[in-house]
Amino acid sequence: MYRNCPHIQRKCEQVTVTRNLKILEKYIVNGGNPLKGEVRISGAKNAAVAIIIAALMADEPCTLRNIPNIGDVSVCLNILESLGASVKVIDKTAYYIDPRQLRSYSVPYEYARLMRASYYSLGALLGKFSKACVPLPGGCPLGSRPIDLHLKAFAALGAESKIEKGVVMLDAKDGLRSLQKKIYFDTVSVGATMNTMLAAVKAQGVTTIDNAAREPHVVDLANFLNSMGAQVMGAGTSVIRIRGVSRLHGTDYTIIPDQIEAGTFMAAAAATGGDITVTNIVPRHLEYITAKLSKIGVNIEENDDSVRVWTDGPLMGTDVKTNPHPGFPTDMQPQIAALLCMAYGTSVITERVWEQRFNYIGELTRMGASISVEGKVAIVDGGQQLKGAPVQACDLRAGAALIIAALAADGITEIENIEHIERGYDNMPEKLRLLGANIKVKDFPDLAAASIA
Repeated sequence: MYRNCPHIQRKCEQVTVTRNLKILEKYIVNGGNPLKGEVRISGAKNAAVAIIIAALMADEPCTLRNIPNIGDVSVCLNILESLGASVKVIDKTAYYIDPRQLRSYSVPYEYARLMRASYYSLGALLGKFSKACVPLPGGCPLGSRPIDLHLKAFAALGAESKIEKGVVMLDAKDGLRSLQKKIYFDTVSVGATMNTMLAAVKAQGVTTIDNAAREPHVVDLANFLNSMGAQVMGAGTSVIRIRGVSRLHGTDYTIIPDQIEAGTFMAAAAATGGDITVTNIVPRHLEYITAKLSKIGVNIEENDDSVRVWTDGPLMGTDVKTNPHPGFPTDMQPQIAALLCMAYGTSVITERVWEQRFNYIGELTRMGASISVEGKVAIVDGGQQLKGAPVQACDLRAGAALIIAALAADGITEIENIEHIERGYDNMPEKLRLLGANIKVKDFPDLAAASIA
């Protein structure tokens, strides 16, 4: 386990034992306090997990900055160390990664199972060694998330693939090279786009990705690779071209801010009737979130690298449809649903990305929300006063939605399974406390596990 991250080590292990009982943690939120003040946003989770793994492709050390202190980052660092890379802490948001002693192309199962983004090891190791051996990844239970598009792209680069006993094995026996004029993705996939970029930067020839994902973290990965000497063109558009290079040098790179964390705090401020300034952001990354919040009745004032969010009137319901970037992000859907519980009128939320993204709805209804789900559509009857209740986070963004609901609710809410939340949010309780929220972390025994034993 990564020794320099005791906060995350505790979360990954969860092995504090008293009288043979596993001790877990939960959030205790006493709602009703409007959020006020200033909050600084951490580095983007979705960019960091790919860029940290991409650093193993360099032929020299790299320094990465604005790294969030979250569970998924710790898993990525563990993966690098398990492969032979040296990782040193510069400060709480910066790491020095030296991949020169990398000795393995096989990722241990105990790390791959912890997060979906472990599959970026496939592209990075394939680019580094022309081979990769990575167990199928874990992560949030959001439904079927196959890697068929990834394997299709790797095949187009000359790599044979097979899956045995849950392990993906890739081998480009003749080296990586562009075998097709164009790799076309039938559906827009962030993971497949980024994995293809990772492998293609070391492939001979020019690789073209058509119908590529356009998310900010796709652009950030391309910028990082280019800072090492790669030639990636068109990131941020639907067509990306990569001219392969033989060598990647070291670099000093700063990760972009996390637009989903920013959007989460913006929704929390609106739900509590607060007034906050969110700093260390890129406003253009928040355009669709900002537009939707404005339609609900939230006041938003943008500056160069910050945004002020406040309410001075009633919130009104609206319709939300998630889509790949530049549409409304699926990673903000649960948070906006929690906010719409407080908005007057009926709202319709259509999920177009993940089929199991509505798993959290039952937990919101425990708090008094009036929401019905029909397939990929959730109908929210807003204007309800939520009440504190014991709830459980079923995934990362669902946990964020429960925090928003708890902050706005009347009474005390206890949120369990917070390890999901801490996979992707950097020190959320402390940031909320600085804004005036009444939230604390409390230990409790895992009685369910004890009864099974």
